[in-house]
Amino acid sequence: MAADVHNKGALWEVKNGNLVPSDRLGQDRSYSPTPGLVEGTEPGAGQEGAMFVHAQSFEDLSADSEPNTDDKSAEVGGSNLGNAQVEALEGDEEEVQERGLMIEQEEGGKEEVRNSNKAKEEDVTSETWRSHRKHMFVLSEAGKPIYTRYGTEEALSSIMGVMMLLMSFVEDKKNIIRSIHADGYSVVFLRKSPIILVGVSRTNCSDRELTRELQYVYYQIVSLLTLTQLNHVFQHRQSYDLRRLLAGSEHLTDNLLRLLDQDPGLLLSAVMCLPLASSARNVVSSSLQAARAKNLVFSILLAGNRLVTLVRKKDQFLHHMDLHLLFNLVGSSSSFREGEGWTPICLPKFNPAGFFHAHISYLKPASDLCLILVSTDREDFFNLSDCKKRFLERLRRRSAYQSLQEALNTPSYPVSQVGIPELRHFVYKSKSSGLYTSPDLPTPYQGEEEHERLMGLYQYLHSCLHQPTRPLRYIYRCTETENLYALSRDCG
Repeated sequence: MAADVHNKGALWEVKNGNLVPSDRLGQDRSYSPTPGLVEGTEPGAGQEGAMFVHAQSFEDLSADSEPNTDDKSAEVGGSNLGNAQVEALEGDEEEVQERGLMIEQEEGGKEEVRNSNKAKEEDVTSETWRSHRKHMFVLSEAGKPIYTRYGTEEALSSIMGVMMLLMSFVEDKKNIIRSIHADGYSVVFLRKSPIILVGVSRTNCSDRELTRELQYVYYQIVSLLTLTQLNHVFQHRQSYDLRRLLAGSEHLTDNLLRLLDQDPGLLLSAVMCLPLASSARNVVSSSLQAARAKNLVFSILLAGNRLVTLVRKKDQFLHHMDLHLLFNLVGSSSSFREGEGWTPICLPKFNPAGFFHAHISYLKPASDLCLILVSTDREDFFNLSDCKKRFLERLRRRSAYQSLQEALNTPSYPVSQVGIPELRHFVYKSKSSGLYTSPDLPTPYQGEEEHERLMGLYQYLHSCLHQPTRPLRYIYRCTETENLYALSRDCG
């Protein structure tokens, strides 16, 4: 079933010039708390070849609240769903179950799944299970377990039942429970009807940051089912076991939580680009623009966990959360290296009600360059396969593929290259482009535990800078092992 999400006369973005006239931004977008962001201000933007403009209809990166995803009149890139003619591709239970089985079969023999299964087999009464610094739980409003990061859902069903009872007790008193703090632990609750998410942490992660991580888990679930399907299931049977529809996809949520612990991009609402000469990136972008198709909405080229370029239909905007979910989908499965993948994917910040269909393939099996082509037509596989061939042919004809391969040899840089004595590590986000940069991890932070500790320090600094009631312009703190400094231009 096709979903026409673009205007018939919509054009693909050209690599130079304004993407959206500034006078239209005020009419088509809701107010943004960052009015300075107008052109080239989303992930993938460049100074000369901007491919994105600021999606002001979505929540601002520093906003506290989430939009109500239950609202059937939710906006798509600033336009009502009715104007965009987006059909809710309500895949039935059999279709979603089939997809879950496919994922399970593809990933069944992979190392990451074995590691995930090992975590699932932990005894929830053991000290090993208790020693984890962060737990995530997802349950239905009827108290049915849906997902847990460690241990099995069956073994934790009684704990989740207590969580549900606690929320119900507080709500009966005409109140809302948001968090509990006791004995060094933080317990944060997030209700996203018809499911409830709970995070338990004994890290430096603030309640706000833990809520953001729960939101990522929620959108990961919606990306697999769509909000329409999710609501439909529980409207018909409140005690439905949602694990039946999510079977085989647990490793996606597991990997997403690992990214939240290790990737500063999810903390900063940004992505990292592959370092590449502007002339070479322009060639790649124009090659993607030339290899377009009628129902193609987004064309994304990745290099591992870095963005190379992104091209989109005019007036169609991709939120950073949707982009991170696409990154996670590709990074969680090695099966895409074996051929051209074709999978339904919901982009919940764009439209939580329907499926897009993504053609995912690596330019070469041994390469880290992965091409994602997102279409509105479920029968568009062969058209998008032809788009990939035209893109590759154009890259080779213009000698751009060699430039990409050379950039892959040096995807990052040491902190010493910055030239600041005694500097160990840093992250820097450009608000004007939605991109961030960070050097390689030095020796003190290369171990998994130390890496997570470093991320905890960044979470602490980010939380202090963007504290809702008392945001800071800068902060300096001395600890026993590091000196910490953070600066934000949002305040002052």
